[in-house]
Amino acid sequence: MENRIKTEDNVSTVLVMQFVLLGFSDFPNLQGLLFALFFLIYMIILIGNSLIIIVSRLDTALQKPMYFFLANFSFLEICFVSVTVPRILKNLWTQDRSISKLECATQIYFLHMLGATECFLLVVMAYDRYVAICNPLHYPLVMNHKKCIRLSLGAWLIGIPVQIGQISQVFSLPFCNSNQINHFFCDIPPMFNVACGDTSINELCVFIAAVLFVMIPFLLILGSYVKIISTIFKLPSATGRSKAFSTCSSHVIVVVLFFGSVTITYLKPKSNHSAGSDKMLSLLYTVVTPIFNPMIYSLRNKDVIAAVKKLLLKKTV
Repeated sequence: MENRIKTEDNVSTVLVMQFVLLGFSDFPNLQGLLFALFFLIYMIILIGNSLIIIVSRLDTALQKPMYFFLANFSFLEICFVSVTVPRILKNLWTQDRSISKLECATQIYFLHMLGATECFLLVVMAYDRYVAICNPLHYPLVMNHKKCIRLSLGAWLIGIPVQIGQISQVFSLPFCNSNQINHFFCDIPPMFNVACGDTSINELCVFIAAVLFVMIPFLLILGSYVKIISTIFKLPSATGRSKAFSTCSSHVIVVVLFFGSVTITYLKPKSNHSAGSDKMLSLLYTVVTPIFNPMIYSLRNKDVIAAVKKLLLKKTV
């Protein structure tokens, strides 16, 4: 849908009200294969993360703060991937890549709101490991159930007001002449490429938001793990050190994958952005991290493996 407006020079300009997500349009012969691949990935993410939520709720051995946050994280990953992948599947299946301005704004809002939640939930999970390893005697008192709920709720709510303001600012820009977004889904950096006029203020706001919601959480996590690692090296038992490293290393892998790709996407200058690299990076933090989450936490955690085996044996008996 397009509306025509008059510029100062009395020239008619098309005001874009609907966008086209180009996505994988460069590969017309691979649409069916790509649909099957993304559908399989989506099912693995849903099943794997749902399994973690179920076992953490049902198994009494997993009624601990670490698994409470892990269940939250798994639910978040399901929500996060559901913002983008169903739309990608629809576009691949129907070959109709159009998306309205309202749908585009909604997708960006939930993508960034849930992304902010993930950043701070990873901070909470790092804090939990810090208390458990560096102050084990105080752990049950510090990480009580009420505090766990407050920390989790804070992570879920912290990005809501900021992202409302940021999305309102981005979509106050006029989008004219071109309505083609060279991306799999609506996101802020690609939107600047189809916006008219000066976007420097908007880009500065995105940079500030990225510092607040990406760099600060990353530094908090880094500080937690510096203290955790120094404490681990002081443990007298080699078995204790191995168990502590095993518990923390899975969290570190998720942090590196997520923060690395998000940092490059939102903190590098606009001049260094290319459609190809942005697409690959977006797939890394929207698809790869959610699919690795259940694998990393399940395969590296004996308690989770035991709980899954127990649940599956109950189902087969």
